[in-house]
Amino acid sequence: MPAPARPAAPSAKQQLTSKVATSFDHWRHLVAESFVPLGAQTADVDGFRGQMRSRVLDRMSIVEVTATSHEVHRTPALIAQVHERYFKLNLQLEGTGLLVQDNREAVLRPGDLAIYDTNRPYTLTFEEQARVMVVMFPCDALSLPTDYVGQLAAVRMQASGLSGIVGQFIRQLSEKLEVLNGPSGSRLAANALDLVSTMLHAEMDLTPDRMKPQALLAVSVREYIEANLSDPLLSPASIAAAHFISTRHLHNVFHESGTTVAGFIRSQRLDGVRRDLRDPLHAGKSVGAVAANWGFLDAAHFSRTFKDAFGVSPSDWRRGG
Repeated sequence: MPAPARPAAPSAKQQLTSKVATSFDHWRHLVAESFVPLGAQTADVDGFRGQMRSRVLDRMSIVEVTATSHEVHRTPALIAQVHERYFKLNLQLEGTGLLVQDNREAVLRPGDLAIYDTNRPYTLTFEEQARVMVVMFPCDALSLPTDYVGQLAAVRMQASGLSGIVGQFIRQLSEKLEVLNGPSGSRLAANALDLVSTMLHAEMDLTPDRMKPQALLAVSVREYIEANLSDPLLSPASIAAAHFISTRHLHNVFHESGTTVAGFIRSQRLDGVRRDLRDPLHAGKSVGAVAANWGFLDAAHFSRTFKDAFGVSPSDWRRGG
């Protein structure tokens, strides 16, 4: 489903956004402004009605979509337009949806969840009016190997067990979009991703004896990095040594996930700094001190990196500019 902002570079104020389509052409325009390019069509152009409410929380975007009968699709040509790779998690709130990806089909009814990958073609069809909550986040926001999560693409997860807990949490977020901002909103975003990771672990029944060695290594490495982000000496060499592998092997592990070791470390550190700069608990610390807590010791390099990633300086971000 479409959404009105990019989680990789959200607006500094992270305002609640609400958009109502005045026509299906307008809806196509809204789709074109989504996180990733999507096509859209409907059999009832004149009678189409659609609206979106969305909020960007750090690297995650939450959007509630309410619309009459239509279809969205992502093709190889559209995929080629954007290099970033995201997962989308849909919670069906009203009506019925049909998600198709990787030769799998999931019929989604109220309470059902399904995940899909924006880097592979998919189609999402609603034959009647429907309301859907969509959570979108970069693939590297999860410690799970991307290809293993992809095994669950277009698999219906019913509202029971952990899936039911995650679904209820997302449903509550949809009802409170207007109050999700600031440090509390960032914490909720992190909590939501943790819940999603836990659910996906359970859905795939990921245990050491069932995971392929390379996938198990990928999980271990990412968890190690996340636990040691404050160490300025964290590097591919130190990570490889901690796992008794060569740096070449380490780089291959990340290459299979479509990212790099340095890129993953940088993105995780930047996200941590960005959260802390808006957190009242760190208001008494200088920007440099906050950055140093996440392993950035060169203030000038950090400032350039932050601005390149988010479009504003660290100081402007802290001030809410």
